[in-house]
Amino acid sequence: TLDPTMRAISLPGVEKAILSDTVGFISDLPTQLVAAFRATLEEVTAADVVLHVRDMANPDSAAQKRQVLHVLAVLGLGEGEDDGEGEPTPIIEVWNKFDLLDQEQREALLDVAAHDDTVVPTSAVTGEGVDGLREHLGALLTKGARLHSITLPASDGAKIAWLHAHGEVLADEDGGEGEHGPLRHIAVRLTEKEWGRFEAL
Repeated sequence: TLDPTMRAISLPGVEKAILSDTVGFISDLPTQLVAAFRATLEEVTAADVVLHVRDMANPDSAAQKRQVLHVLAVLGLGEGEDDGEGEPTPIIEVWNKFDLLDQEQREALLDVAAHDDTVVPTSAVTGEGVDGLREHLGALLTKGARLHSITLPASDGAKIAWLHAHGEVLADEDGGEGEHGPLRHIAVRLTEKEWGRFEAL
């Protein structure tokens, strides 16, 4: 299927994040599928972080990585590419299937990973490295987040819901009465990018 799977997850410091599992990258895609494939992948361009899950037990892992990086570059998400809001979109390599590697392969890759904060060794089967990946994602998504104190009309459900969906809401309390009715006082932690999006609402 070309349809991405989406799931809401919580991460350290992030009440709710949407994890979107897009289709895998395929070399030499048949012409009739190129448009549908691209449309599905373009969802990646809106991501705050791209997780490139690699099968480290596959002998063609390096070639697969090159293919993925090529497709990401075509989508404007190559290394250091601007995300449209002035910052590059971080790409984290999730080195999966560590449970299938022999001791020598594991040690060599763990040595590389220890010196590169853009890779996280994991095993989806055993759960090895998954907590570390969650911590890393939480840190990336909350990097530069600041606490904002916002007072909104209680009737502005769209903005209140947006804050709950995109920020870490620490308090949502009665803010008394305003000129046009009841108010809500919200303490929320937002990244600069999310604050800019909120101000544009």
